Amino acid sequence: FVFKLTAAKQQDHFFQAAYLEERDAWVRDIKKAIHFIDGGQRFARKSTRKSIRLPETINLSALYLSMKDPEKGIKELKLEKDKKIFNHCFTGTCVIDWLVSSKSIRNRREGLMLASSLLNEGYLQPAGDTSKAAAEGLSDIPFLDLSDAYYYFPDSGFFCEGNSSDDDVVLKEEFRGIIVKQGCLLKQ
Repeated sequence: FVFKLTAAKQQDHFFQAAYLEERDAWVRDIKKAIHFIDGGQRFARKSTRKSIRLPETINLSALYLSMKDPEKGIKELKLEKDKKIFNHCFTGTCVIDWLVSSKSIRNRREGLMLASSLLNEGYLQPAGDTSKAAAEGLSDIPFLDLSDAYYYFPDSGFFCEGNSSDDDVVLKEEFRGIIVKQGCLLKQ
């Protein structure tokens, strides 16, 4: 699950993700950033709180921890779609149902706004073609309240049995070099 970035000064940097979908998501996002910068556009991550106008009283980090609670949180499942098995994930409908039952929101529309914020801030990740297409802007709302839109927690151990659904092909290369700095990737 390693990928390589070559900087302008011909300096190679290798990154290792925990699983295939994470690696592919990082490659896709880095390519998007390169495309913006090469096109002369500024690339800056927009603040979800400002763009969606979340109230200041909502703490996304605390909400995320509540969602992950083994007793009262969202149950991670093994789901199957299009001959692929998605492990440690849940549906968009489960997220909205949990937000309603925990009294975090008043209605499903508010739930879509809050779940979209969690998705944009990296607390939730899309799994599968339906949710990935919505998250990439092919839908009016980045988060889908659907039973066939799958999501997962970034640190859950999610993996998909079968081929990766991304179209991006990462070329296999022989990786050589010295580890300069080792750490974890955080999508922030």
